Amino acid sequence: MSAPPEFAPGYKWRRVQNWMIVGLLYAFFYMTRYNYTALSPNLLEAFGWTKVDLSFLETAMPFIYGLSVLVNAPIADRIGGRKAFLIGAVGVVVFNIVFGLCHLLVLSPPVYTGEGKARVVVTAAQIAGGLTPRQLAYVLSGVWACNAYFQSFGALSIVKINAQWFHTTERGTFGAIFGVLIRLGLVLGFSVVPLIAAALPWYWGFWIPAVGVALLAMATFLFVVETPEEAGFPAFDTGDVMIGEPNERVPVMDIIKKVVSNRAVLMIAVASVMIGFVRRSVVDSWWPAYFKEVHHVGGEDTLYQATAWGIALAGIAGGFTLGPLSDRVFQSRRAPVVAIGFVGMAVMLGVFYTSDILGLGGVMACICMACLSFFVNGAHGLIGGAASMDFGGKKGAATAAGLFDGMQYFFAAPFAGLLVGKITTDYGWDVWKLWPIPFALIGAGVMGSLWNVTPRGKGAAH
Repeated sequence: MSAPPEFAPGYKWRRVQNWMIVGLLYAFFYMTRYNYTALSPNLLEAFGWTKVDLSFLETAMPFIYGLSVLVNAPIADRIGGRKAFLIGAVGVVVFNIVFGLCHLLVLSPPVYTGEGKARVVVTAAQIAGGLTPRQLAYVLSGVWACNAYFQSFGALSIVKINAQWFHTTERGTFGAIFGVLIRLGLVLGFSVVPLIAAALPWYWGFWIPAVGVALLAMATFLFVVETPEEAGFPAFDTGDVMIGEPNERVPVMDIIKKVVSNRAVLMIAVASVMIGFVRRSVVDSWWPAYFKEVHHVGGEDTLYQATAWGIALAGIAGGFTLGPLSDRVFQSRRAPVVAIGFVGMAVMLGVFYTSDILGLGGVMACICMACLSFFVNGAHGLIGGAASMDFGGKKGAATAAGLFDGMQYFFAAPFAGLLVGKITTDYGWDVWKLWPIPFALIGAGVMGSLWNVTPRGKGAAH
């Protein structure tokens, strides 16, 4: 790997200003994506839905997101991350507001009997237009799918911008920063949004985060620049994959061909899918419903809040452990560290299953979720935040990120959505912890096969 360049005076400080703004915007994108999941117990209560109804939204969002990042990635590479981020922000604000407004469709709420797992609807909610609760779930799935389309610009944009500013020898650490942004967004979603819903009607959990996106989009418009050159600094070789000459305008199809013809890129995309099976079905999606049904705690309860913060803080620790490890110990090779992350995921899922079988309670479940987040976030940050820049280069970073992120969400959608809804309804929550283990082991094998691969130089895969 090439040595990092000597940075011009003021360069690093201007870079911090840049990614702090886009980083916070990205975190609020997460808040406006996972507010729905955090409020899933509220939505079940408000609309009289079953977990199967809820699974329609949990399927539509990642499915459309996965398609959208694949489609929008070359667009982001063409128009630049800053413009792409602003386009996404407008759509995210609009569809979060629309989702919250859908509470007006409920003419009379459902009537329940029983508690916990035995709680059932005895009188269905009356919905405007004669819709049934399930038909309303279809409608809101469509609204959330539209949000997912605009959400897809977030990861593409932040990777595209930062590929211009970070050398390959720094990107493992940037992968950790990328993971911090994700976990910050998730803690805003899973911890702050339920507190909003406890103090105000649940739909404010969609509206207040939308305001945050709007404000940060304005800051991005005013203060963020795409490249070091636009900020008055000289260009430098970032040490990643080169597509065309430095100042050449490369056709979109040439960028796509260059990225997808790389064997290492395709293998990393497969590994990203395996992360998605674990991440989307356990860490980032269904756990609020699990804690509500199994441990009888809601969003404002201490155990729930401890779990949300534990997932966030352990995920950040995972990023700052695995990311720098790839830079300093493995000489900017991402695969060995991601393989370690996959093994950790498999082990923690087994421990999680065993803890509930032994009846160790909600505190142990909280610890297991946090430890699982350590490995998931560390591995995901390296693939989404480092490998996409390494193998896409400055011109193809968004395309590589789109491939990795798109594959993860697209293939995880039916498993993390419809299948988990069906499994948890028919077989209970124990199976929910076991079924992702084989995928984690497959991911470890895939990344192990890329042990010595780097984007350029010895071991590079082309």
